[in-house]
Amino acid sequence: MPIGSNFDDFLKEEEIYEACNEGAIKKVLACQIEEEMKAQHLTKSEMARRMHTSRAIVDRLLDAENPSVTLSTLMRAVSAT
Repeated sequence: MPIGSNFDDFLKEEEIYEACNEGAIKKVLACQIEEEMKAQHLTKSEMARRMHTSRAIVDRLLDAENPSVTLSTLMRAVSAT
């Protein structure tokens, strides 16, 4: 890799850029949602009620390592806070 290359270039060469980028975005969103829940003193159960879903879904939403969270779930979480 030539001097001056950046980390994004490395990830693209390794063909893992998209996966890493998606993972980073998911972690940031999970953290922001959790922080907002704390600011509003929302429990996971109350968040689930507001989202019209189960607490298990909220657990998955806040698990930054869980790749199964959908955009729809994220949108409901944002609307619930």
